[in-house]
Amino acid sequence: MSEKKSLLDKEPKSLSLLRSGVLVSICTFLSRVLGLVRDAALAYVLGASGSADAFYVAFKIPNFFRRLFAEGAFAQAFVPVLSDYRVKEGKDEVRALISAVSGSLALVLLLITVLFMVCAPWVVYVFAPGFTADDSQAKLASELLVITFPYLLFISLTALAGGILNAHGEYAVPAITPIFLNISLIVATVCFARTAAQAETAVAWGVFFAGLIQLMFQMPFLARLKLLPMPVLGFRHPGVKRILLLMGPALFGVSVGQINLLLDTVLASFLQTGSITWLYLSDRLYELPLGIFAIAISTVILPSLSRSFSGGEASKFSETLDWALRILLLIAIPSSLALFMLAEPLIATIFYRGELTVNDVHMAAQSLQAYSLGLVFMMLIKVLAPGYYARQDTRTPVRIGIIAMISNMVLNLILVWPLGHVGLALATSLSAGLNAFLLWRGLYKKQYHVFSAQWGRLLRILLSATFALGICLYLFLLQGWQWTQMDDLYRVGCTLIVVVCGVLVYVLVAIAAGLRPSILKH
Repeated sequence: MSEKKSLLDKEPKSLSLLRSGVLVSICTFLSRVLGLVRDAALAYVLGASGSADAFYVAFKIPNFFRRLFAEGAFAQAFVPVLSDYRVKEGKDEVRALISAVSGSLALVLLLITVLFMVCAPWVVYVFAPGFTADDSQAKLASELLVITFPYLLFISLTALAGGILNAHGEYAVPAITPIFLNISLIVATVCFARTAAQAETAVAWGVFFAGLIQLMFQMPFLARLKLLPMPVLGFRHPGVKRILLLMGPALFGVSVGQINLLLDTVLASFLQTGSITWLYLSDRLYELPLGIFAIAISTVILPSLSRSFSGGEASKFSETLDWALRILLLIAIPSSLALFMLAEPLIATIFYRGELTVNDVHMAAQSLQAYSLGLVFMMLIKVLAPGYYARQDTRTPVRIGIIAMISNMVLNLILVWPLGHVGLALATSLSAGLNAFLLWRGLYKKQYHVFSAQWGRLLRILLSATFALGICLYLFLLQGWQWTQMDDLYRVGCTLIVVVCGVLVYVLVAIAAGLRPSILKH
């Protein structure tokens, strides 16, 4: 008992969820800014050509599995089980669980990686069947996939290390880790791809080394906690069995959004050249607030919700979830409005140079507007899903995920023909709305989420501040600036002015409408 107690005493109880969320957000913000620099460099060197589409497919496939398994099903299954072991078991049992999970996970990932590398041409056919019309494009995508797919092995083990650190209150290190992916790709693009005979191949090697660097970065921090894994095969370990049982259904839970994005890529491969790149560029921008805020809040609340559930503290569980939803909406709604109204200025400012054309800017801006309509729902999913996984309930998100995925498929087929790549983005947004509503309704019915008294004031603040933001942005757009005809520095300066003024207007009106620190309290 004393060992268990000492372990729990090490938890950062003095660190509030809000401070932890801000810490993760800051780290994630730095990573996302570098991510935009990375994507701007890629757009400059690769443009929106057929070979660029081939690279983005080869990059998306391991990224899809990363989000599906590493950041999706595995993270949502592993953290609650590890938190439960920390509460109910001793430190030796925690170490044994980590060793068994790391050994079992590494073996499975190694087998999957080898299989996908050997079967790369068929994998490309499944993920981008439209490439079969161009043998050279399909061949290039297959060659690039062989280079990029080991990234899944490295980044999944990185996610394991990050889950251990998060469960022990070390949020900053996992949040900083993605920076190394961006740095690696920027170096590969700027230093090697520009002069390489095949630019896409040089960038693909950047993906490979990024995964290895990210994994090695976290090892010293695990060693400091004396939790550096000593991998053993442990499929019979009770904790591993629990994680596997939770992982299976969880694949269709929080990761439904990634499956929908994959379906977009499949259908986009049949559309005009550049469609995959346009969707990728717009996806990167709407994922900026999604990653900085929603994933940060989700990362912070999952261990807290898991401990509340294990300790039988139902009211604390609901209060934590309600706090997360309040914080999220204060950020999500203005972000969605800003992305919709400033779609073209943002795309032009960040990506318009080098091989990217004016038409590419217009096309990517249209899909960004369609994605922005579902941004609030995408962010809500990230916060609502932990309400199920913290209770080790993966079946409910499965049912909801299947419904959302089927609706996305139907909407894709309905909207892709009249609207092209924009229809694919719009279908993703609409299905995300259905997914978020069903997740919330399930929690509300069982009283895992109960609205606090703060919601009345919050809605008044949101309506006032968002309306003021909309007026502010509309007045700027009335100036009629031609964003694609501006000099680079002038365009960046104009965009910064618009963004800073928009943020100031929103914050000041929110404060005038009654926003106080008390509404942010847990």
